[in-house]
Amino acid sequence: MIKTKLTDLLGIEYPIIQSGMQWLAVPQLASAVSNAGGIGTINLTCWPTLEEFADALDEMNSLTSKPYIVNISLAPSQRTTDEIIRAAIKLCGEKHVAAIETSAESPVPYMEDIRAAKLIHIHKCPNYKVSLSMERKGLDAVYIAGYEAGGHPSADGVGTFVIARRCAADMKIPVVACGGVADGHGLAAALCLGASGVAMGTRFVNTTECPIHHNHQQWIIDHTEKDTVLAQRVVGSMMRITKNNAAMLANEIEDRGLRMGLSPAEILKQQFPVISGDMTRRAFISGDVGSATFCTSMGMGLVHDVKSVKEVIDDMVKEAEETLDSCKAYFVD
Repeated sequence: MIKTKLTDLLGIEYPIIQSGMQWLAVPQLASAVSNAGGIGTINLTCWPTLEEFADALDEMNSLTSKPYIVNISLAPSQRTTDEIIRAAIKLCGEKHVAAIETSAESPVPYMEDIRAAKLIHIHKCPNYKVSLSMERKGLDAVYIAGYEAGGHPSADGVGTFVIARRCAADMKIPVVACGGVADGHGLAAALCLGASGVAMGTRFVNTTECPIHHNHQQWIIDHTEKDTVLAQRVVGSMMRITKNNAAMLANEIEDRGLRMGLSPAEILKQQFPVISGDMTRRAFISGDVGSATFCTSMGMGLVHDVKSVKEVIDDMVKEAEETLDSCKAYFVD
């Protein structure tokens, strides 16, 4: 067991969180992470209706008795209404969810709902300033999504560990490093910098429990940290994704639109057939890796296989413990 402020807060064995990955953060994967000693996450936006989301919570509760997280993206692009968000938070309280992870926009309008539901509240932050603000507002923990992170990284161009170290030095609540971590060395490094744990997405994509076609897992194995690219930079939702055909086309559309003087809204309209979530969902099923955008972090360069979730977590904890122990050899009494 690796004991930190995060494990104490969430009641988990290891300070390892499975990130909320769109279309992939579902009970099949999340329950495996929780059962293996970490904590899994499911995404509200994976289900089109509240009724289906409620069924997913029931499924989670049937698959694990361990704590788990629900991610609620507050991004306008998710088209999740205020009414649905508040109803979802209430459902989470009723169905024994451990924590809510909010991301994108300010979570302040929903903080009272989350408190009333007796849920732990974590917010994904892009920088030091936002993290301190969240602590002052009363949140229980923060994720630090630095520049390396897959999905929506920090737009400041600053690495995860730099931000996490600065936050950990000045904050009392748990700080979770999220971006570029994929093994036990990364976990050990995060802990040495003062973080209370890590959150991973790309490493958990390459597990047997992840509901994604093997072609996408093989893409991760065959490529390196150099094979990601930033897209959607001017439309208000910058993302780090694999450098595949869809990513290149999306950026070509954006660059052409900027040269033509188009507005972000006009550029987004042209990009949408390429970057839509429905396209990604279909590609995850069909295995057509190049046909849709596919979020991965720079940690992709550290992933070389597909293993079970339990193997990933067990190996990661063992490696972290060995790494931390080996550091002692550099010092003498």
